[in-house]
Amino acid sequence: MRADRVFAYGAAVGLLGDLLFGDPRRGHPVAAFGRAASAVERVLYRDHRGRGVLHTVVCAGGAVALGAVASRAVRSSPAASVALTGAATWAVVGGTSLAREAAAIGRALEAGDVEAARARLPHLCGRDPQALDADGIARAVVESVAENTSDAVVGALVWGAVGGVPGLLGFRAVNTLDAMVGHKSPRYRRYGWASARLDDLAGWPGARLTAVLAVVAGGDPRGAARAWRADAHRHPSPNAGPVEASFAGALGVRLGGTLSYGGRVEHRPVLNGDAGRAVRVTDIQRAVRLSRRVGLLALGVCAAGRLLGKGRTS
Repeated sequence: MRADRVFAYGAAVGLLGDLLFGDPRRGHPVAAFGRAASAVERVLYRDHRGRGVLHTVVCAGGAVALGAVASRAVRSSPAASVALTGAATWAVVGGTSLAREAAAIGRALEAGDVEAARARLPHLCGRDPQALDADGIARAVVESVAENTSDAVVGALVWGAVGGVPGLLGFRAVNTLDAMVGHKSPRYRRYGWASARLDDLAGWPGARLTAVLAVVAGGDPRGAARAWRADAHRHPSPNAGPVEASFAGALGVRLGGTLSYGGRVEHRPVLNGDAGRAVRVTDIQRAVRLSRRVGLLALGVCAAGRLLGKGRTS
């Protein structure tokens, strides 16, 4: 079986596994990678960019190498290759868990239990929940659903289409390293620089594809395209900007504004401010449905791109 078909079948199997089962309850490979990366950090850490570069190379390079070795070991068996790709896809995507967490917070808000929603919010994003009222929590959830559609689903599929199992594992490794050491705290400002910059580069194509698909799959294509064009560049993140702006336009809501992370307050530009309304609790489910449509479309686009790319080089 050709490698392009292996990816198409395997990625479909992996997304189906994610849809049916969500993330593995125990022994999640991403959690195992996180423990390994923490062990590497304990050995290498210095408040120095060079040490951070080495940390990124060892951890992300190790994930890519593991994927390459595993792929080579099963390449003579089409069934095993599809199974490996499916298992890797299931391990690195997180669309169902994202939807479940968002829906659980939405249900708590609909029941008027703001405290329960605050308690669950850290499972989804790093905001300070005590600083948020019900509407603020709903906005944080919608923004997290948008950003994680790119980080947890579309970006992985893009790199899987480019690099197979090594691409899938490498993307998730880079994304995980950014979450662990890429933030601008005093400890990681230098050490995490390489992980943060590599995550920006790795996330660039997936974020743009997510934005395009949000325009296509949302309820207001013109509004989504307009918000993307007008506001994406105002966001401090080069990849979250297009995604959140296009989701805001597609859903007809305003995103951005004042945020609080770990006691640090940020005042971000408002996205889709001229045309959107304030986020409501009911918008959480709308964002989840849009995220699912975008994920399924991304599977089709990435599989087709792999097939067409293989055909041109054959």
